[in-house]
Amino acid sequence: MSAVIILGTGLAGYTLAREFRKLNQTTELKLITTDDGSNYSKPMLSTGFTKGKSADDLAMQSAEYMAETLNAQILTHCKVNAIDSDAHTIELDSGETLEYSKLVLSLGAEPIRIPVEGNGSDKVFSVNDLSDYRIFRESLPEKGRVVILGAGLIGCEFANDLRNGGHSVSVVALCEQLMPGLIPEAAAQAVQSSLVDEGVEFYLGQSIQSMTQEQDELTVKLSSGETLKADLVLSAIGLKPRTALAAQAGLAVNKGIQVNPLLETSHQDIYALGDCAEVSGLNLQYVMPLMACARVLAKNLSGSPTAVKYGPMPVTVKTPACPLVTAPPATSAQGTWQVELDGPNVRALFTDGKDLHGFALTGSMTSDKVQLTRRLPSLL
Repeated sequence: MSAVIILGTGLAGYTLAREFRKLNQTTELKLITTDDGSNYSKPMLSTGFTKGKSADDLAMQSAEYMAETLNAQILTHCKVNAIDSDAHTIELDSGETLEYSKLVLSLGAEPIRIPVEGNGSDKVFSVNDLSDYRIFRESLPEKGRVVILGAGLIGCEFANDLRNGGHSVSVVALCEQLMPGLIPEAAAQAVQSSLVDEGVEFYLGQSIQSMTQEQDELTVKLSSGETLKADLVLSAIGLKPRTALAAQAGLAVNKGIQVNPLLETSHQDIYALGDCAEVSGLNLQYVMPLMACARVLAKNLSGSPTAVKYGPMPVTVKTPACPLVTAPPATSAQGTWQVELDGPNVRALFTDGKDLHGFALTGSMTSDKVQLTRRLPSLL
């Protein structure tokens, strides 16, 4: 009897495996990963400097431990080259072919990369997994100078985290405010002001034109002509779902791998979840949607068809300098932002005058999260 095979051992893959084993202890289960299969919490990657954690500290369990716990076979440092959906097989880079009864793609997302002129490109890092974190942390000198490219959620979290770890931080971004699309200007200004108070410098509305490495110093030239001295550049301009393998196999792909509310792709017995999946048009790269999908997919793989439902899912941003919770309105929502200000404490509601469609809360206003979440419409 062929196995249930999960591609990926990130938060999505391991959460699904746990949920599946709660319902089914006997079906053969295999997980395949390109890394060492360590179990860790990805959200902790942007708090590691604050807590003084090395990559080994963040790794909670080894692949061997997870394999024993899950009664599963975990193939590490292994790449899948192709999927044959007709034959229900996958081909590994070793040349081995494995059969599956059900195949799950939990491939995650990969950093968006942009080319920059100059000889300093090897000083550009991104942190998207534990291996990235290890390389970045080991490359950054004590009290190092970091230029962060991008002022979205991840860029802001790392700015706060690196400052807490004793590093100098400059944030460069094309956007005119922090986290555009997630929060209104008033909330963005509250977070920015708090981070500036912590020592973070911002260069908004600008891009990096070139990076020049001379001996141990990196010179970063901005579009304004200004130059910044740095040890490393951390690119945090966003993630794109990993869809290449699915597209090569002929699966329907848009922003992510397209799946219906049962998490089924366009090909029979192939599913997707997590950052790589686009569920009924939504690609939500956050923990709450991932967990909801893992619980539902475990039931589907166990023979109990269940559709995923997304209730309201506010996002807590890890910027302790200015606590932030946001529930961005859907792009189709009609309304305006109604803002209350009390210093760094912002209560911004997106409303059409009758119904609430989103909110952003900073500082002490985050205590309103629960009551406001109850008023929001479901996402799916």
